Amino acid sequence: MTSASTSRPRVSPWVLSAFWFGSAFHWLLLLTILMPTNVVSFVGEAQKGTYLGALTAIGAIIALVVPPLVGAHSDRTGRRLPYLKLGVGVNLAGLAVMGVAVATLGGMTGFWVYLLGFLLVQLGNNYATAPYSALIPQLVPPELRGRYSGIMGMLQATAQLLGAVAGIAIGQLGLPQVVGFVLIALTLVVPAVITMRGVPEGDAPPARTGESMPWTQLFTFKPFLWVFITRVLFALGQYSVQPFLQYYAGDVLRQRNEVLSSSLMLACIIVASILSAVVGGQLSDRVGRKPVIYVAGTTMAVAALLLLLAPSFAVALALSVAFGLGFGAFTSVDWALGSDAMPSEKSYARDMGIWHVAFVAPQFVGLPQGQLLDWGNAQGGNLGYTLVFGIAAAFFLLGVILVRNVPDTRKAAA
Repeated sequence: MTSASTSRPRVSPWVLSAFWFGSAFHWLLLLTILMPTNVVSFVGEAQKGTYLGALTAIGAIIALVVPPLVGAHSDRTGRRLPYLKLGVGVNLAGLAVMGVAVATLGGMTGFWVYLLGFLLVQLGNNYATAPYSALIPQLVPPELRGRYSGIMGMLQATAQLLGAVAGIAIGQLGLPQVVGFVLIALTLVVPAVITMRGVPEGDAPPARTGESMPWTQLFTFKPFLWVFITRVLFALGQYSVQPFLQYYAGDVLRQRNEVLSSSLMLACIIVASILSAVVGGQLSDRVGRKPVIYVAGTTMAVAALLLLLAPSFAVALALSVAFGLGFGAFTSVDWALGSDAMPSEKSYARDMGIWHVAFVAPQFVGLPQGQLLDWGNAQGGNLGYTLVFGIAAAFFLLGVILVRNVPDTRKAAA
């Protein structure tokens, strides 16, 4: 593995992570607050799980294909920021289409227009993500990646907290759903500009040291292989539950205001994750990435299972805090672990794009999990939620077990 040079240009972790802040707000408010509500308004209660799962699965097709292709092109041109600029523009256009569908259309016609907008959102966001992701291993030396990853995790959690607060405000104040799309657009574009202005293109030249590994052989490089597999498992756990949290609040916890209740649960998760994110990232620089993930993954799995037994909304909020502590610790190490696993400096954007697929491709699980949710609940006793949450916990635990296979590349990279 090619070593990272400490002579590389430095950039503030806050500036470097700004775009991730905007993207985190974007996906939290869109996936967990707006989309579940919008889908019900288009298709009704009986098929809400199936259609929401289908929507996220279709979007995941773009998230699966675009990052590696755009990343490889970025490596060839040696440029990162123009891709970020164009991707954000397409992302904003997609948000506009979704907002128009919600504000002016209804029924299946509205749903299909909404789907078109969502596809544009996925295309634009993923077009920007792979070249942007290459900036982390390219600019940050290995001995600082835990700290940078921790700050990125903290900003991600803070943005998600703001997204949850925005969801609460929209629900409590009775604001039109289109307000949420406007907030997403503003919170995406401003941080993107901060990153684009704070990381001049000249500060991120393409690395020309080392050999680029053909993508067909990428998974023969064991650090990358096992980081990819374990990230897939953690993402499968997350996406097994996240899209359906609002429905869980209403169907299992019997909360009348599902949007408010699910937003409060998300807020608890996120506040706790903020507390553990920076600590986890800095700790991983000292003790290694894997011990942090062992604790984080186990905590998330146990919390997911206990949510099925929560006797009250107050207990569910407490379990949300526990889940958030694990989630924050995981996200604080996520970027560092992925950056450590890159085999060559010459293909950072391509390889980070493929690595990013491990996070977005598991959105496909939303379709079978949504169908399983509807089928199980039709049997009675909220069986659907028992199955979905139980499968999520199994994914988390399997990720914890297999992360031990990830070789420690930090000493080799130092």
